[in-house]
Amino acid sequence: MGATGEYFRSRANTEARINVMVSPAVERRARRSHGTSNEAILNMVLRAIEKRHIAGECLVDVGCGQADLYHFVRSRFSRYVGVDAARYEHLPEGAEFRQIDLDTARIPLPDESADVVTAVEVIEHLENPRDFVRKLVRLAKPGGWVIITTPNQLSLLSLLTLIVKHRFQAFQDVHYPAHLTALLEADLQRIAGECGLSQVEIGYTEDARIPLTAKHYPRMLTHRFPRRLSDNVLLIGRKSG
Repeated sequence: MGATGEYFRSRANTEARINVMVSPAVERRARRSHGTSNEAILNMVLRAIEKRHIAGECLVDVGCGQADLYHFVRSRFSRYVGVDAARYEHLPEGAEFRQIDLDTARIPLPDESADVVTAVEVIEHLENPRDFVRKLVRLAKPGGWVIITTPNQLSLLSLLTLIVKHRFQAFQDVHYPAHLTALLEADLQRIAGECGLSQVEIGYTEDARIPLTAKHYPRMLTHRFPRRLSDNVLLIGRKSG
């Protein structure tokens, strides 16, 4: 128990030295999302990892929030490093943490240090999506994977909202300034190619709210029409070796 306590004290001291100062305004904006992702999104990420039999030494979760993803992937990776502009209470004991402003700072981790780099519902919060993806790709090992999720602008709900309110569903006034950048899956694919990712594929949560209700479509429908009946979309790509 003494050795374990010493390990976590040492790790906390290391994190304190490498964390970058984040302005109160940036941290407040980050906290507007409450640092959580819903289970459908996290399961979508896990399916993408399991489908490709991905496992290894290190997963870096950029924009980790409360590190909900940790509980879904911890059996597949020996090390989990969360990065965010806000440090939330009750981060899992096994998770490392780095605090930075994702818009302006360099992520304080070595190049090519991660088997997988994830950004779960993060890219829409940032000013420059191409710069952000370059940061993710820098962290991935040759042959490693980058996974990005974001609201699905092509869902039926989002398209209807665009027609009626002239804004995508996840980019209403109430979401601003937490949500800044709306990206289509075509945008994600173009950015991935520009940033050196290959084997690029798109996935969907297959989970969506029925317009004007709090109910969700049945799974048999969402599985048949995933693009239109998914609230969130995933891109996965592999860094060239």
